[in-house]
Amino acid sequence: MIDYATEDETTRVLRAHAENAEQNDRPAPESLEAARKDGVFALRTPREYGGAWAGAETVARRLTELGRACPSTAWVAGTCVVGKSLIAGLFPAAPAREVFADPDALVCGAGAPSAQGQRVSEGVRVNGRWPNVSGCEDAAWAGLGLMVDGEFSFAVVPVADLAIKRDWNMAGMRGTGSHTLVAEDVLVPADRVVPGSPFPVGDLMLYSMTTLGPVVGAAKGALDVVNEMFASDRKPYMTQYFRMGESPGARHWLAEATHLVNRAENTMLTVARAADTTELSETDGPRLRMDLADAARDCRAAVDRMLDLHGASGFKSANALQRYWRDVAVASRHPHMNPYLATEAYGTDLAATS
Repeated sequence: MIDYATEDETTRVLRAHAENAEQNDRPAPESLEAARKDGVFALRTPREYGGAWAGAETVARRLTELGRACPSTAWVAGTCVVGKSLIAGLFPAAPAREVFADPDALVCGAGAPSAQGQRVSEGVRVNGRWPNVSGCEDAAWAGLGLMVDGEFSFAVVPVADLAIKRDWNMAGMRGTGSHTLVAEDVLVPADRVVPGSPFPVGDLMLYSMTTLGPVVGAAKGALDVVNEMFASDRKPYMTQYFRMGESPGARHWLAEATHLVNRAENTMLTVARAADTTELSETDGPRLRMDLADAARDCRAAVDRMLDLHGASGFKSANALQRYWRDVAVASRHPHMNPYLATEAYGTDLAATS
């Protein structure tokens, strides 16, 4: 069971305001400010601009810690990791300096090229919309995929230049505020639009940590709730037991849930270390994607066992367990953790090399 007295201040603030984030469909202002002061939004700000430029393992560990308290805020922080990594890697010095002038600025983004750009003498004129942009209401900048004269490209745009359609209505991860960004005849300077290119496997694994980390964190948060129940005088209803821990079946289910959460975390960190220390090739991708999908499935299976242990009371709106359950159910189905596509790609790779 977590010792709340040893939590750092950022995690403590996120935990206190997690319910508020869900009710308002965006991270709580107090949580964002705590994360900002703690350097969370500078995890992938380049060092020359005052950031940490952290590796995949550091990102995974930090987002897991935050996700244990508030999965939605951790997810938004992960989106910032991806956005800043892309801006640092793709854009020339001038726009990068502008974005990183505040190393702790929040960046959001969407990689799908769901908008169109047309080159004009003043730059690129952009029209279109990008759904599911996490943290867009609180971000300063957005990194966005688009098609420019038939070429896949990325643009970096101040969020103030875009409209926000508040249409994020989901059962889980409600606090991410993943609404739709809309560009209506937005003029983007030419140096803020660059050609896109396929991501190396190592980069893809880093980006996967930004989705899996909050999921593993949410599963650990759910386990905290169940461990607190075992430490209380709660008993299995309609039994002769006086406490949960007296039941061999309950102890078995707790052991299984804990094992699954630990296995998911270990799998995630193994992939993260590979991304940090190994020169990954395209042939490594399918195997690692299977690992990511397995970790996500372990988190879902663990939370299912926890709900069995807690019983119907785990679904009370005031019980944090049901929120963690919904967050894991939604977030673990992100494309980075898609199990059937991971299996398909791995099978194709195995058949090609056999």
